[in-house]
Amino acid sequence: MKAIGHRKTGPITAPDALVAFEAEKPELRPRDLLVEVRGISMNPVDVKVRANRAPEKGARILGYDAAGVVREVGGEVSRFRVGDEVFYAGDITRPGTNAEFQAVDERIVGRKPQSLGFAESAGFPLTSITAWEMLFDSFALREGDGNGESILIIGGAGGVGSILIQLARKLTKLTVIATASRPETVEWVQRMGADHVINHRKSLVDQVKALKLVPRYVASLTGTDGHFPAILDLIKPRGHVALIDDPKTLDILPAKMKALSFSWEFMFARPMFQMDDIEKQHELLNRVSALIDDGTLISTVTNNLGRMSVETLVDAHTKQESGSAIGKNVLDGFYS
Repeated sequence: MKAIGHRKTGPITAPDALVAFEAEKPELRPRDLLVEVRGISMNPVDVKVRANRAPEKGARILGYDAAGVVREVGGEVSRFRVGDEVFYAGDITRPGTNAEFQAVDERIVGRKPQSLGFAESAGFPLTSITAWEMLFDSFALREGDGNGESILIIGGAGGVGSILIQLARKLTKLTVIATASRPETVEWVQRMGADHVINHRKSLVDQVKALKLVPRYVASLTGTDGHFPAILDLIKPRGHVALIDDPKTLDILPAKMKALSFSWEFMFARPMFQMDDIEKQHELLNRVSALIDDGTLISTVTNNLGRMSVETLVDAHTKQESGSAIGKNVLDGFYS
């Protein structure tokens, strides 16, 4: 089958940063689906893996979001059958979505939204799982919780921020404060439904205190090390900070006086470690699909960059690395 990946680490500007090659069609495990990939999307993890993790041998197939059609099923599959349209984020320890076909465990796969095409559907899984797990696992909220409380989302215009704002507004009673720094990102965050928008390039402390709100929850999606003093200043005692980025150091000792809780959200943990509740990702993706189809959630996709190729994927990686991407960039698969 056709595939695209990387053979060595390095900048996206290198002439062979991404390469096309022929790969064997995946062999299925008992719980696997073989999916014909029809659409993919770009995420920060694609950039991080390409730049920092050299394949052990040969080329590594990148890509961590997809929508497509089930073409084969493993012997123990019970949730799907051949011909079903699905979407998923996959498992970072297995070959990715930048190929004609991919094998993926049915327990981390959801039914594709009927109201969206394949490429646009592919813009949802990774960010939706991340945002959902942050709200309902890390923060331990239940749907309808949060009356009288607020959440500060740092980095509201990115992929995770865009869906996190919507889930918090639609499924909880939290007041949502989100950050954005440019006119176009401010407009986007407002469209996603944030109650208040503040600028993360200015004093978060002054801006949040001017709102007369004291967040119980902080979702730090970018720049955690730089914003950490402000987070500690602003958050309520016994509040909770969840983060997804990779600060080089994070001294949490000053948080002791407020008895704060901290957690990293990493949506690949369930499939990587075959956790007992791995099927939660199947369930939440089906719920997200239904929320999209009934109009509760709106698309976070801003650009379709064309059919998957080395050239279009280099473009997607370049845009992701720029730090100025809004929402999600997607591509059509080889089969589209």
